[in-house]
Amino acid sequence: EIFYDVMALNSYDAIDPSKVQGQEFMDAGRMNFVNGTRVDLARAMSFRNMETYCVAPISNAAADSNATLSNYDFWAVGKDCCSLTLGDVAFQCGPVNNQKARGGIRLMRNEERAFYRLAVQQAESSYQIKATHPLFFHWVEDPVDQTYQYQREAFQNYFAAMSGYYIVQMLLTYGATVAFKAMS
Repeated sequence: EIFYDVMALNSYDAIDPSKVQGQEFMDAGRMNFVNGTRVDLARAMSFRNMETYCVAPISNAAADSNATLSNYDFWAVGKDCCSLTLGDVAFQCGPVNNQKARGGIRLMRNEERAFYRLAVQQAESSYQIKATHPLFFHWVEDPVDQTYQYQREAFQNYFAAMSGYYIVQMLLTYGATVAFKAMS
């Protein structure tokens, strides 16, 4: 299902998070960011509601600088993949330490969006940053490859379900045949 939802949305390349806002890409399903874009681990945050909803802004500010963007609308997200240590959030969702990773696949589960938004609001308050139209992405190395991985998984689930259905139908047919044969 995720594959079809992502494919129904647009794909964007060479997006510079310091020069654009989230409202310009409300129809994004997949994004490739410009070289030098990374997950800003220093501004990670989490929100806990039975599960831990982890967020970190996607930025192209230098990792060793304290520079801030005027707006943080692109966020890497994940569930139960960050930890709180001495007041700091250790964000470990996706390949955040992979220098080749600079892509995102849009979060498609609406029931989780509100919890991620609460985590972003906490980050805004804690780090004095602004996120006007936050968009949530799963951070990946190659969004196209990951999307087709979703398709492969969907096909595997489909064939497993169809095979299970076929076996059940064969057993029911066999049982009905034996029952009718015994009646005659």
